[in-house]
Amino acid sequence: MNQNPDIPVKAENQPFIESVPVDLPAPSLNDNTADLDRLARSLEHLGFSPVRIAPGRMDEVVRKIRQEGLSFRTVLGYAGAHWEVLDVVGSSSDAGVFGFAVDLGSTTLVIRLIDIFRRKTINETTVNNPQVKWGADILSRIVFARNRESLLVLRTCLIEACSNTMRKMLEDSGVPACRVYGVSCAGNTTMSHFFWGIDPSNICREPYIPAANTFPIACAAELGFDFLPASLLYLFPNVGSYVGGDILAGVIAVDLDRSSQARLFVDVGTNAEVVLGNREWLLACAGAAGPALEGGVVERGMQAASGAIDRVRIDRKTLEPDLRVIGGVKAAGICGSGLIDLVAEMFSSKILTMEGKFNTDLDCPRFRTTPDGRAYALALSSQTVDGQEILVSEIDIGVFLKSKAAMYAILTVICRKVGLGFADLEDFYIAGSFGNHIDPEMAVRIGMIPDLPLDKYHGIGNSSLLGASMLLCDRSLLAEAERVRNMITYVELNVNVELMSEFRGALFIPHTDPRLFPSVQLL
Repeated sequence: MNQNPDIPVKAENQPFIESVPVDLPAPSLNDNTADLDRLARSLEHLGFSPVRIAPGRMDEVVRKIRQEGLSFRTVLGYAGAHWEVLDVVGSSSDAGVFGFAVDLGSTTLVIRLIDIFRRKTINETTVNNPQVKWGADILSRIVFARNRESLLVLRTCLIEACSNTMRKMLEDSGVPACRVYGVSCAGNTTMSHFFWGIDPSNICREPYIPAANTFPIACAAELGFDFLPASLLYLFPNVGSYVGGDILAGVIAVDLDRSSQARLFVDVGTNAEVVLGNREWLLACAGAAGPALEGGVVERGMQAASGAIDRVRIDRKTLEPDLRVIGGVKAAGICGSGLIDLVAEMFSSKILTMEGKFNTDLDCPRFRTTPDGRAYALALSSQTVDGQEILVSEIDIGVFLKSKAAMYAILTVICRKVGLGFADLEDFYIAGSFGNHIDPEMAVRIGMIPDLPLDKYHGIGNSSLLGASMLLCDRSLLAEAERVRNMITYVELNVNVELMSEFRGALFIPHTDPRLFPSVQLL
């Protein structure tokens, strides 16, 4: 049982970083073993072998050993094949051992400062990814990075954004940078290439081959984090071009690879990535449903952040909406979960037909006429931050239904690939900020996810960050990440005829086949 459930672990007392008390025998004329050899021998007797010391740190380590009078604590980082000597501190030191977990998102970067031994989150910050300046989408950035100079621009701004955020977090938390000994990162395949400064150009060209899928554990300072001279950095490996280390981290975080029954994991971000499987096999695919499900297809769409409408209920008699806004402030837009709620409630209130069209026979006080046709006024001018009504048009609804249909089609096809029905799923995990806000009942009502018992659905938030955090506190995940990576089979859906057939049926609310959604009351 975990004593500190803030950061869960699978293997107790096996952190990525260890602080080991060492008492070296005093050298003499009868034992003229060198100081560093003496240290390596003592650590081997304590079960830490082989050990390595970075050439640039050898003199510093020796000086600290002598300064502490041969009695001290050695801070070691687990590098898979060996233990890296990171620091020597006083034997009575209680300054703590800290690390950073980083989600390298294509839109936002999320960084968490962790007390590794206590398995506690000290601080967490989200910042915009500055690479957006050179392309809001990954493909645009890949095109921009086609020459070495441009690639360096993208890498430099990414490392600087992470570094500046980390420094500020340390300052705010009162943690000295010299006590940070581990950095664990996860991102999609292209972001991983940008992070290491590796040419990503072949990721988007048939046959879609990354330059690298695995990355060595390195000293953070070697990658540009000069203020972390004693820290090891780990980047989760990728499966392939469209299934990155962020998905791998999420799969491990939810124990998909340890389940005896089939489970399904969906990460909704720039794309919707899906992994299905259990401890025997894992199948993955990706689709372009993400932007709509994050609110990205409506004029006032936004991510789930302060000012976003994330919950909608409509009075069946008055047709007036009741809204919940994240942060309790005036509305600035609507996020994916709010859009799902809105469509579901408009359908149940007979404002929308099964085809996603406005019911013109209905006298609805919220209908507006716009240059783009009829729209529904979700928020009045008095409820918004800019004094403008938030309108959702019939065109918006149509684009959204294409994304919800893509999601359902992807889920249908991947289950059918292995001969499973949705009823065979033990659990259904929904990751991303979207997963924290989605109401599964509403998503079922519009036919976005299968009609399953609601207790099978689990919103788990940022699973990439969770997996990266867990690794700092549990080094057994290094081997597990490699094992799971080799288990996953990627299914290409871009040329899948079955997907297009399923997509057409899922364009309706909830579906052209009502038998698939027995819990949904039709009009």
